[in-house]
Amino acid sequence: MSDTFQIITPVDGSVYAERPLISDAKADAAVATAHAAQAQWQRVPLAERQQILSAAVDYFNEDKASITEELAWTIGRPISQGGGEVGGFTERAQYMIEAAPAALADINPGEKAGFERCIQRVPVGVVFTIAPWNFPYMTAVNTIWPALLSGNAVILKQAKQTAVCSDRIARVLTKAGLPEGVFQAYDMSHATAARIMQAEPVRLVCFTGSVKGGQAVQRAIADGGNFAGSGLELGGKDPAYVRSDADLDVAAAGLADGALFNSGQSCCSIERIYVDRSVYETFLEKLCAEVNALKLGNPMAPDTSLGPVVNTEAAAFVRGQIDDAIKMGARALIDVAEFPADAPGTPYLAPQVLVDVNHDMRVMTEESFGPVVGVMPVDSDEQAIELMNDSEFGLTASVWTKDIERAREIGEQLQTGTVYMNRCDYLDPALAWVGVKNTGRGCSLSVVGFEQLTRAKSFHFKKI
Repeated sequence: MSDTFQIITPVDGSVYAERPLISDAKADAAVATAHAAQAQWQRVPLAERQQILSAAVDYFNEDKASITEELAWTIGRPISQGGGEVGGFTERAQYMIEAAPAALADINPGEKAGFERCIQRVPVGVVFTIAPWNFPYMTAVNTIWPALLSGNAVILKQAKQTAVCSDRIARVLTKAGLPEGVFQAYDMSHATAARIMQAEPVRLVCFTGSVKGGQAVQRAIADGGNFAGSGLELGGKDPAYVRSDADLDVAAAGLADGALFNSGQSCCSIERIYVDRSVYETFLEKLCAEVNALKLGNPMAPDTSLGPVVNTEAAAFVRGQIDDAIKMGARALIDVAEFPADAPGTPYLAPQVLVDVNHDMRVMTEESFGPVVGVMPVDSDEQAIELMNDSEFGLTASVWTKDIERAREIGEQLQTGTVYMNRCDYLDPALAWVGVKNTGRGCSLSVVGFEQLTRAKSFHFKKI
């Protein structure tokens, strides 16, 4: 096995960077360093931890221009949109910094004569975070910042496609004054990553990625026998329901963005839409108008609004889903010829809206992770709920309506982690980010997200 790997840019297929993989010996040393550093870090007052992490956010924001360019080269996100990653990172980090005192406060179970009692939230120890390539900073911050605020040490493994992003996170934390060893970032093979998961000081593994990857994490932890916990955010096939009373202009614009931002490469991208039959045709016209207004092209161009997907294999997978659906009777509403940058055999892939689809088609059941969405008419709320729940995944679902009470009633019947009304594809850091079914387990963001990064420790003192 090679001890290096290359990052191939989807922009033009060239080598963007070459990176070394750490050895097993280096991985063992990293865990030992993190374990020793964590013992000291947890004694640092929370206010000081907050100050360091806040300064790191400020330094991160100073790099906005270079981050935008970096994301264009590594994953193909247009430079016109790359700044959103910085804004999302900042919003989440600042929320967790401010929420930490309440989230980590002692729990007082109430007075009891002759006793002093409390429950403390203490750090679990060393946290191993494995971040994905599609939102390399915004997903990483979900666990790194609250883990450090809680007094843990963190080892980060970024996806190979965005491995360079780990350098920046390490750099701003060091510049802000984080003690050496409390945060470390390395590139490594799957086998070396499993070795870290199985190390005794590692008490939590936070993974964002595929179902297959999540299963591999679970197996590695079980084989190691160290009883480490896991937080897993896995696949998604997020649905939307447009009711007859929806504002169709708002719905079309919101769902086009929710389905196609980042070329549809988001765990919570909208991948299937159900529309009340009475407004179905009108909605389709408005949705297609939004999609046709996009410009597919080189992400470095300022007028590009849709960049390439991450690699040719990803593009071929989505093209295969579309072709299979058409063979089974689906119709494509978007003329690929209107997107001249589209080229089979390359990552440049035109967006597509499919109709006459059903749940026998892969495109309506299998995660796409690309710029395609299927749209089906429905005749009732009940039918929409049944179809939305007909999935192995459950991350988010959105309801487009003016009736907030009905949206709540529908939402209570949906098998999902988050229910939106009149928006989608957005993470509010004050709300728990969680999935059900094959989307995974665990929770990040909000005060609830601190729970998996800490353990309860009870103090039960009898006064003599």
